[in-house]
Amino acid sequence: MKYEAIPAEKSTVKITMTFTAEEWSEANDKAYLANRKKYAVNGFRKGKVPKHVLELYYGKGLFYEDALNMLFSEHYEKTLEEGKIDAVGQPSVSLGDDFSEENIVLVATVPVKPDVQIEKYTGIKVNKFEYTVTDADVEADIASTQLHAAENVEVTDRPAQNGDIVHIDFEGKVDGVAFEGGTAQGFDLELGSHRFIPGFEEGVVGMAVGETKDIGVTFPEDYQAEELKGKPAVFTVTLHKITGKKLPELDDEFAKKYGSETMEKYRAAVRERLEKNAETRSRNETENSIITEIAKGATAEIPDAMIEQREEDNLRRLEYNLMSQGIRPEDYYSYIGTTRDEYKKNFEEDARRTVLHQLIVEKIIALEKIEATKEEVDARVAEQAASVGKEPEVYRASMDPRQFEYIEADIKVGKLFDFLTKNNELVLFTEEKPAAEESAEPAEAAQPAPAKKPRKTKKESE
Repeated sequence: MKYEAIPAEKSTVKITMTFTAEEWSEANDKAYLANRKKYAVNGFRKGKVPKHVLELYYGKGLFYEDALNMLFSEHYEKTLEEGKIDAVGQPSVSLGDDFSEENIVLVATVPVKPDVQIEKYTGIKVNKFEYTVTDADVEADIASTQLHAAENVEVTDRPAQNGDIVHIDFEGKVDGVAFEGGTAQGFDLELGSHRFIPGFEEGVVGMAVGETKDIGVTFPEDYQAEELKGKPAVFTVTLHKITGKKLPELDDEFAKKYGSETMEKYRAAVRERLEKNAETRSRNETENSIITEIAKGATAEIPDAMIEQREEDNLRRLEYNLMSQGIRPEDYYSYIGTTRDEYKKNFEEDARRTVLHQLIVEKIIALEKIEATKEEVDARVAEQAASVGKEPEVYRASMDPRQFEYIEADIKVGKLFDFLTKNNELVLFTEEKPAAEESAEPAEAAQPAPAKKPRKTKKESE
């Protein structure tokens, strides 16, 4: 086999593979041996029919497709390796012009990693993000832990309030007619969770056990179900049970459950953790700010295959989260009135941006000849070994080769951002960032009338 690889349009390479008559004959024989049991001819036992008889009976090209697939599979990866072709997706394969037994040619159009053109990556003014930890942040974190450790107790001496879990029946109607998904019996709802459309949970607050009440709401204009957008509705709600939370005391016994001897030491540990998180967040957002600014002057002809792969990765993460909550992805897509393929389009913009940013990172690393030394890799391996209580040699022996590649890549990226931080003008970001649209919580798929969660500002998300 001989081949020719020529760059083509839209970040693809056209590989023309030409095979000899001997290679073609051998591939046909292999295809015959692999498939002969599928065919029967009177007078012969199945699987024992000679090749020339099958070709005479079923046609000369009976095994051509399988033979071509075998030839391509056998030589494609080797061709990529020899030609140093960085494929990023599956090839599109076709027959060469004037294909015949004397002219065995396959043409593969392969999407490849594109070259990115960067206008400038130093001397740029970029936003620097800094997050600090206050006493209020520490107390809020402790309060959250205290809430998660709370004991659920049945409440009988007061009405429902935010934070309670209420056991309810409800039936929703629009213009006096019940609508699909608007009725449930024995539904547990945490008040204040914003799982339902605005007004519903607020209407349940103040209800007593045994009480039935009509709650008027209006569906948001951007509600998922087209027929309910902007429509007023009435939910008839019956409250059967209230479950409240009994908070544990914030004392030394509480602290010991979380690895500290006293509450004073526990508060110090919480602050240390939050400060590390704030430092990581500050660094990540600053680094993202740098790459985002560089990307404004960068261009690349990104193959669809790279975008689609990133979209698929994002969608699979969503589906994993759904399944971890006991929700089948197909049920979720049906509930919000879409299909898997249609929903995947929601990730397109983010996927395109992420791929471009990754290409920029790789390009600058190459331009600046940034490397990870053996000493740096060894130090990182030793660090990881210590974190799991193993000796470096033992840990190294158990590592997959790809782990070393990840470590090297991570070291290079760290060095890159050290370089970019030193060689660009970082200006402390003080204004509010525009609120980013949050993806819908997968758990909402199980509710009859979920609302979009409110957007978070930078301060609220800290």
